[in-house]
Amino acid sequence: MRLAAEKRVPGKAGSKRANGRIPAIVYNKEFNQPISIEMRAFDKAFRAQGTSSLIDLDIEGEVHPVLVKQVQMDKRRREPMHVDFYVVTANQPVEVNVPIELAGTPRGVKENAGLLDVQRREVRISILPRLIPNHVEIDVTGLDIGDSVHVKDLVAHLPSEAEVLDDLELAIAAVVPPRLAEEDTTEAAEEPELVGGDSEEEGAEG
Repeated sequence: MRLAAEKRVPGKAGSKRANGRIPAIVYNKEFNQPISIEMRAFDKAFRAQGTSSLIDLDIEGEVHPVLVKQVQMDKRRREPMHVDFYVVTANQPVEVNVPIELAGTPRGVKENAGLLDVQRREVRISILPRLIPNHVEIDVTGLDIGDSVHVKDLVAHLPSEAEVLDDLELAIAAVVPPRLAEEDTTEAAEEPELVGGDSEEEGAEG
């Protein structure tokens, strides 16, 4: 997917937001460029690609393959305030979080009124950019109450070139006995919400 961008002068973020554009930064170890992107176009691209699929970022005619590394969100408006894009190199592995999709309804849920307790929704891997999967799927239909799936169970469903960076013994989901749902009384803090952003290399908002 292609996304158009314009170069911008650092410090002009507010006026860009007022005009329906989002300030952003595109970077890697050798490149750092403040840009702006059209909000609706980014929303469409981000919904389709997420943080684990490549986007062709067209900066005034120069196209760079990038990953979305971090999105700073306005929690009240549910709109992006700033985006970090990371420029990838074709022959260098990148670290990405790949969404986990659980296929089917566990036997323990259908037959024994159990609940599927999902503990992880992503797995972190290292892989060449062109081999990044959109998601990894695992079948949970055979799980009964007390059964669980772990990160190690995903390995067979990932590209053979992928290196799993998470602890292989971490639980992804488990079928647990019926219980009353607990209300979450924790109020969200009034500060920007971040999507992604656990890379060792940080972009700097200009």
